[in-house]
Amino acid sequence: MKAELLCDGYGLIEGPVWADDQGLYFSDVIFGGVFCLELSGTVKTIFEHRRGIGGMALHEAGGLIVSGRNIGFKSFDGETSITVFDNDADNGRVGFNDLTTDAAGRIYAGSLGSSPVFDDGLEPRAGMLYLIDLDGVARVVAQDVMLTNGLGFSPDGKTLYHSDSRRNAVFCYSVSADGSLGPKLPFAEPKNGIPDGLVVSEDGQVWVALADGGAGVAVYSHDGEQQDFISVPNPMCTSVCFGGADLKDLYIVTGSHGSDSERAGGVYRVRSTVAGLPVAKAKIKL
Repeated sequence: MKAELLCDGYGLIEGPVWADDQGLYFSDVIFGGVFCLELSGTVKTIFEHRRGIGGMALHEAGGLIVSGRNIGFKSFDGETSITVFDNDADNGRVGFNDLTTDAAGRIYAGSLGSSPVFDDGLEPRAGMLYLIDLDGVARVVAQDVMLTNGLGFSPDGKTLYHSDSRRNAVFCYSVSADGSLGPKLPFAEPKNGIPDGLVVSEDGQVWVALADGGAGVAVYSHDGEQQDFISVPNPMCTSVCFGGADLKDLYIVTGSHGSDSERAGGVYRVRSTVAGLPVAKAKIKL
């Protein structure tokens, strides 16, 4: 599978989200903003300025759930901005990174104990994994995550995969009906690069972006054995997302670290033989 460059010129792309009627939404953590690579191939600015967005999800109300200094909702019409779950620096929650939704529309979001990108003067500290339920109330479902990153569910929704980049590992949890998680178990430890964003395909394979020199996406079977690798020119491969009408277009996003420009981040696409799992819109109360 050869990666096709669709657009570039960004500092650190994260949070790719596919919308059938629009295209691929993504953020630029460093220089700020949320953008949409439209079905026509044109890139449109959706929200300006906000930096640090490491994860996003569509919301049924007509907007995006975004991470960063807090978990917020921003409507596409620009008229509504709501803080869904705020930071609490005094208690070690300085912000949030990646997030995802389950089939019910609940949100799983990882908090940051210290910023991995911006200098906050803090030593690396662990964060938590939170579940924001449909009523909008958040609770801790997992602890001791040194650098929270990619999140994705197995096809049956009974397993949640979660990258911890500072531990250079992807872990997995069993998922209960109420959204609670079982013990954290090891799933995979990439040989090259650092696990970042991830996505799951309909056959149960886990596709993990490898940052910090990983330069591509490692594909793991449901038992954690690497089956394939998809390379991209950028060493800083940050996240992945399935899209297209049949969810067989794999979008790979990258950053500039390790490249010769501070705006080397781009969006790539490869054609997969297997479809990705659809990711439900968030349905939490706003």
